[in-house]
This record gives sequence, structure tokens and C-alpha cells, in this order.
Amino acid sequence: MDKPPSLRSLPGPDDRTPLFSRAAVVASCVGFILIGALQALYGPAIPAFRDEFGLTPSTAGLGLSAHFVGGVAGVLVFDRLFGRADAAGRIGNRKLLGGSYLLMAVGAAGFALAPAWPAALAMALVAGLGFGGIDYGLNQLFAVGFGRRSTAMLNVLNAHFGIGAILGPALIGLVGADRYTAVFLGFAALTLPLLLCLAGVRDEAPPRAADGADDAARGDGSGGKGADGGDEAEARRARARSRSLATVLGAFVLLYVLHVGIEAGVGGWEPTHLETVGYGATAAASATSVYWLMMTVGRFLVVPLALRWPARSIIVVSCAGMTACLLLAAVPAAAPYAYAGVGLFIAPIFPTGLPWLNDAAPRARRAGALVIAASMVGGVAAGPALGKAIELSGIRAVPLILAAVSAVCLATTVWLIRATAQRPAAATHPAATTGPSPEGARGPRV
Repeated sequence: MDKPPSLRSLPGPDDRTPLFSRAAVVASCVGFILIGALQALYGPAIPAFRDEFGLTPSTAGLGLSAHFVGGVAGVLVFDRLFGRADAAGRIGNRKLLGGSYLLMAVGAAGFALAPAWPAALAMALVAGLGFGGIDYGLNQLFAVGFGRRSTAMLNVLNAHFGIGAILGPALIGLVGADRYTAVFLGFAALTLPLLLCLAGVRDEAPPRAADGADDAARGDGSGGKGADGGDEAEARRARARSRSLATVLGAFVLLYVLHVGIEAGVGGWEPTHLETVGYGATAAASATSVYWLMMTVGRFLVVPLALRWPARSIIVVSCAGMTACLLLAAVPAAAPYAYAGVGLFIAPIFPTGLPWLNDAAPRARRAGALVIAASMVGGVAAGPALGKAIELSGIRAVPLILAAVSAVCLATTVWLIRATAQRPAAATHPAATTGPSPEGARGPRV
């Protein structure tokens, strides 16, 4: 079975060339500021979309929907290109990131200059493709490119996404929604210089060595398994391993879909809930801004913890803290502070889970792409699903509904800890033939 494509670019134990130069690390963080800003620009600019193109509110909201659809497609398409079995058809790290930056810049500029709304939606889709490629590419490479520091570096990277998500709406508020075209054009211009820093990213995508290891594991007619009974027993064991791997991947997908749904649900419904329980509109909006700010702060704060504690421990504590804070948010007097706590606890889950996933399922080649795409789907689906639940239960039940979802995240994490601890170490040996595992690697320092 194949390794994750990103692992094929990981330096081996005898190759001390870093996967990222210092300049490339800085450029990657800037890239995440830009994709965070891009995602956050569409909402504040909706009034200008409606005035310019004569749109209804729901139609104007399709800009962000097109961006998310493009993002999911970008993750899956670039993973497909990055993970081709033939070396000749496989693209390297620089082409993956460079193509993504170009698509995002072209899409943002095209969105700003589009003469009609259908053309603007098409350009939002193009920008989303680039967004998805960058989100997938940098998360995957950071997950394996820094050895034991990978979890910490992923939190640093994703914290910069939060910085962009804060700066984007602030910029629209500063210049005015009616000048959104200048903001999108400026965004496109800022993306292009990042192409110059791609020289600091290792581009190698060596042929898979895991195929041969898989052949050896199957026997290939040797190894004393000539008897039919031995072949059947090995086939049963292979099917059992496949089912176990599929279950683990399914649990990770569930964790990502649900926790991103909670993230989007709190961001979307916190103001309404706070106003319903007696807070003013300004206080509710300010509390929601603090929630997003705490998500960014939380990712920076977890960096030293990630250097000392395993990813699974950080995530189980995060899920437990998130659940407790959501339950506390049902108390009106504590609600604004509890929502800030939710932002703090939910912050590390997305970036910290990727190294754990790569360690738990090193032979699942497209696992990272699957959970990143699933997280985007979770963000899109959270609004309608939570809205339907609120119709049945009322707005005051928002924190309790989200707490129930968070409890499922906690239960899933506990199950994953047990399931991955039971996986025999020998099961990962074939995948280790071309490089160290993310958790155990002593990667080169940048």
C-alpha cells in the first residue's frame, strides 16, 4: 500500500537537507495569513455584492459557497496529482504550491474584475481551488517536515490563518465594503511574491519504495506461503487490517467534520445566542471577535506543549475542555467567557490531529487530503444542520446542542487513542522504508 504523498518528500535519515528553508517557512506562514484573509473577505463584502449586481442575500452568499466548493475540489485534485503512481506524472512540492498560489491570485483578481455575478462565482471557484491546494500542501508538508517539532510547527502555521481571518474583515471595515475590488486585487498582488520563496522548498518526490515492501509482506510467492491455507490466512489478515485502517480513518474524518462544525457553529450563532440571553448587539459582536482571537492565541500557546506532549493527549484535553466550556455557555452570566474558552480549547485540534493521523495510518496515502476536505465540508454543513436543530430546540439551546456534538468529538478521540495504541508497531514497518514516521522522526532543524 502507498505512503502518504507528503511522506515521499520527507528527508531520509541520511539526508540532512531541510524540507523548508527559513525563508520558505516564513513565506508559508504569510501564505496562511493570505488564505485566512481570503476566506474571511467574502462575508463583509456581501452588501457591496448586492448593490453592484442586484442580488438577494442568499444569492450574494454563494460567493463563499463557491470558494468552499473550490477548496474541497482543490484538496482532492492536488492530492490526486501529487499522489500519482507514475513518477513521470507526479508533481513535486514546488509545482503544487506554485500552481496553488497562481490559481488563488488569478481567482481573486478575476473575482474583483468580474463584470457579472456568474463570472464572479466562477472566479471564486478558481480562487478556492488555489486555497485548497495551499491548505492541503502546506499542512501535509508541515505535518512531516519537522520531525518531533511537526505538531508545534503546524500550530504556528495555522495560527497565522487565524491572523488573516482577523485582518481580512478589519481591512474591509477600514476601506469600506464598496471598495472590495481594490482589496481583492491587493490580495492577488501580495500572493505573487510568495512564488519567489518556493526555491526554499524541497521538490523531490522519489518513487515509492513501499510497493516493494507490500509485495514482500504479501509473500510474492516466497517466504514459506506456498500452501493455499497460508495464502487464505494472509488474505484474511490483510482484510482485517484494511477494515481496521478504514475504521480509524472514518473516526478521524468524523472528528474533523464535527469539530470544524462546532468552530463554524460558535462563530455563526454566538452573537444571536448572546443577544437572546440579554446581551447587547455590540457586546455580542465583541465577544464573538474574542472567540476568533482566542483560536489564534490558542494555537500559539500550544506550541511549547506540543514539543513535550503527544498529539493525542493535547486533542483529548482540548475536546474535554471544549465540551465543558460549551456546557458553561448555557449559563447566561458566564456565556461570553465560556465561548472564549471554547476558542482556546478548539484551536489546537485541527493542526495537532494531522501528525497523529500520519502516525496512526502511515500507509493510508490520501488520509490527510480526506480529513482536510472533510473539515471543509463540516464547515459548510454546520450552518444548515445547526439551524434545523435550533428550529426544533430554540436559540437558548445553541451551547447545549454544540456541547452534545463536542461530547461525540471527545468520545471519538478516546476511541482513537485506544484503537491506535492497539495497532502493532510492526504494521507500520513497510511504510517506514522511505523515511521516518512523523512522531518518531528526528527531522532536520530549520
